[in-house]
Amino acid sequence: MADQPEKDFPLSGIRVLDLSRILAGPYCTMILGDLGAEIIKVERPGVGDDTRTWGPPFAGGESAYYICCNRNKKSITVDLKNSRGVELIKEFIKTSDVLIENFTPGLMKRFGLDYDTVKEINPKIIYCSITAYGQDGPYRDRPGYDMVLSAVGGLMWITGEPGRDSVKVGVAITDVVTGVYASGAIMASLLWRQKSGEGQFIDIGLLDAQISCLANIASSYLVGDVEARHWGTAHESIVPYQVFRTKTLPVAIAVANQKLWINFCRITDKQDWTEDPRFVSNPKRVENREVLIPMVQEVLMTKTCDEWMDLMVEASIPCGPVNTMESLFADPQVRHRNMVEEVEHPTIGKLKLAGIPIKYSSTPLEVKLPPPTLGEHTDEILTDVLGYTEDQIKDLREQEVL
Repeated sequence: MADQPEKDFPLSGIRVLDLSRILAGPYCTMILGDLGAEIIKVERPGVGDDTRTWGPPFAGGESAYYICCNRNKKSITVDLKNSRGVELIKEFIKTSDVLIENFTPGLMKRFGLDYDTVKEINPKIIYCSITAYGQDGPYRDRPGYDMVLSAVGGLMWITGEPGRDSVKVGVAITDVVTGVYASGAIMASLLWRQKSGEGQFIDIGLLDAQISCLANIASSYLVGDVEARHWGTAHESIVPYQVFRTKTLPVAIAVANQKLWINFCRITDKQDWTEDPRFVSNPKRVENREVLIPMVQEVLMTKTCDEWMDLMVEASIPCGPVNTMESLFADPQVRHRNMVEEVEHPTIGKLKLAGIPIKYSSTPLEVKLPPPTLGEHTDEILTDVLGYTEDQIKDLREQEVL
């Protein structure tokens, strides 16, 4: 049977040299890989990405954390502390469209791989640097992880139940959103290069990305001088808009406008609330939330989650159960949207991954490669990309470059 032609994806033909690790950078390059870019993940020999050891759980020797953000990539091991390793990276730079790294500011310069050096090798390269606080300012040299930046960036201050200590969000959302910003910035830079012929340096700090996501909370302070506070699952400006208990599972309900309020009062058989001067408008409901919320909670305890879901869906009220991971991945909508994909992994076997959220009509995406084992593609990449021979690769290993 003749070989099938390789599928074309939106970023097919783009090569990304990925010197990042942990989450923000790898999440960015996973997105680019999902979109069809060739991702060459450069890792430390014998050690690899820090997240390879972040477990349990592990599967086939790989941590679930590492697995979550490294599909559609190939792994090569190169020692950047070895001068020959740096020269090898410079060879890759000549053939790459994008370089992404998330070392602390100044470290890439010590390696001889800073942007000024790299652009002399490849003037058209897009060089994306992800750091905790950005390339300048009084905090530029501070290291940082998601949890720390969520605190510094204000997210932790607004997360938690009223009257209790701040808590972090359940996933490293500051890292994730920084990775999403980085992927968009890189794609926009590729478009700019197509128009201008120029590459450029992209400076993205986790703190900046986190501040940009404070949305209405930041605006309330900047415009109205209103200090933020903990609301738990509630909303500072909309009532009722939170999680409520039922006879069975909790349910999240968003009564975000007056029509929804009227519908909500109808299905709960509390039409008199629509005429009550304390609840007649959203500003009044916000003002009197401490009176209204216990009343709503009392009503919702009279039925099961499924019973309320049926009534609210019929009334077009946004709602949903508070899913566990088990119930989430069994959900018919999640299954219908292919948000669980299966791929064959060399040490795990059949591996389930969270699916790709982008759905294209002309260039549908797919998980082409499982998260690579450490250095899995070293020989393949050196041969296919740089044209190295077996003897040359053997020599690099003897020099402990690989």
